[in-house]
Amino acid sequence: MIIESFRLMKRTRTVFLVLLAFSSILAPTIATATERTFGEIAGAIVRVKVVINPGARTARSLGTERNGSGVVIGKDGLILTIGYLIMESATLEVTSHTGQIAPADFVAYDHQTGFGLLRARGDFDIQPLELGDPSDLKPGAPLFIISSGQFGGVAPVRAVSRRPFVGYWDYLLDSAIYTMPPHREFAGAALVDLDGQLVGVGSLFVGDALRPESRSPGNVFVPVDLLTPILSQMIDTGRSGQKPRPWLGVHATSSQGRLIINSVAPDGPGSEAGLKVGDIIIGVQGRRVSNLEDMFRKVWSQGDAGSHVSLDILPYGSDSLDIKKVVIRSRDRYGWLRINTN
Repeated sequence: MIIESFRLMKRTRTVFLVLLAFSSILAPTIATATERTFGEIAGAIVRVKVVINPGARTARSLGTERNGSGVVIGKDGLILTIGYLIMESATLEVTSHTGQIAPADFVAYDHQTGFGLLRARGDFDIQPLELGDPSDLKPGAPLFIISSGQFGGVAPVRAVSRRPFVGYWDYLLDSAIYTMPPHREFAGAALVDLDGQLVGVGSLFVGDALRPESRSPGNVFVPVDLLTPILSQMIDTGRSGQKPRPWLGVHATSSQGRLIINSVAPDGPGSEAGLKVGDIIIGVQGRRVSNLEDMFRKVWSQGDAGSHVSLDILPYGSDSLDIKKVVIRSRDRYGWLRINTN
């Protein structure tokens, strides 16, 4: 498995280093319909610097100062990034590839996709990057990651997998884009195809990009076709307009076939219902759950945020094997976060 991953990384680097070496020659062939050069495409990527609100819910897990990349997608300075960079932000600042610095305003955050939007203030004259269509993107497709930061720049990669991604923070993508080799400046980075169009936004580093449980380090990107149907609503209202899913405020991890609660959101629904770290989730509404994805889908099938959800729990430290039913009134996670929309 390790040898297979290494060979794939080596082939990817070889092919794209050749492309990059002749980028000045190849620029017209990877330009969009508007005949943009590769340099112009890369120029749409900006640095995003964020200071988080005091007392933010995510300050402990994500920090109070966050940095990453963003992609200019609108002529009015609209920037697309990964949402965890900017949610609960107090101040936002963006820096262009030429060094131009501008303050920015929070526009929107969508938990279901993970996308975040901000807008640079003033005259931020950057040609926006066109949105592509990654729906037909297959494993093996050659791509570029473009990012800012100390370890940023342009990196050749390949798409190696299209499959679900599950995050313990109530996050599920049905068809995430997995790439190799890994890129260090992944947060908010642009995934660009050979037509010079944006096909994904960087989210995470993973150790199993090639297939589940493989030793194949890479990155996860959120496909931009998820943005198209919700973009206008996000700009207008700060949210996607989709009905919020029921949120329980518990984070669980899978261990030896069991789902164990490893954190409970303060003042969240699970905390109010008495759930504790170490409790084992056996089922939802009397139906056994096999993994995190299965649990999320069963919880979300109960209705919208505000629905009552019954969890079958084996309490931590219990002397018996009796299963306890805990009824939780779910909430909208957005309302629990301390997001300043001004």
